[in-house]
Amino acid sequence: MDIVPEPIELYAEEHTTPPEPLLAELAQETRETLESPQMLTGTVEGRFLELLVYASGARRVLELGTYSGYSSLSMAAGLPPGGRIDTCELDEDRAAVASRYIEQSAYADRIQIHLGPALETIGLLEGEFDFVFIDADKPNYVNYYEAVLPRLSERGFIAADNTLWSGRVLDESDDEGTRAIKDFNEHVKSDARVTSVMLTVRDGVTLIRPKGGS
Repeated sequence: MDIVPEPIELYAEEHTTPPEPLLAELAQETRETLESPQMLTGTVEGRFLELLVYASGARRVLELGTYSGYSSLSMAAGLPPGGRIDTCELDEDRAAVASRYIEQSAYADRIQIHLGPALETIGLLEGEFDFVFIDADKPNYVNYYEAVLPRLSERGFIAADNTLWSGRVLDESDDEGTRAIKDFNEHVKSDARVTSVMLTVRDGVTLIRPKGGS
């Protein structure tokens, strides 16, 4: 199921600032060489993430799920001077593609890829995060959320990707991914500690902030 009709998606993309040549090249290689190319962030969500980072002034970004590096590079374009991104990836092949493109970019000194289980990496990283982008394995979404929520800075917030799951959140499907996303959505909805909004951007993006944030 398409969340937004394809002609509207195409219109939105046509009226969004195009990606830089390096990102366009990365997108093409991702589609041609990596498994699950539908996971590519793409133009609209990439610019959305960039503007979230820019508008919030986030200096310390944590990304769970690097994939081929498109979202990391998109967010890096919105960082202020001295900002940085820690991004976590479990798959070596995906991390290798991301690393190659990050090294070619203007943001190589701002992005650090951590290879290994994201929950372990979170435990090793010090300090607070201004913005966390959750886009890794769906069965661990609640675990990731609970791990990063106490680590947010005073005005820190979370964006969780794929929360509409191609519309399958409306189905009775019992597959693991659908179950995990539905459980996560209900977990956030019922969490009295936070304020959240679910947006119909691409495959669904939920923005979440602690209620104590000023």
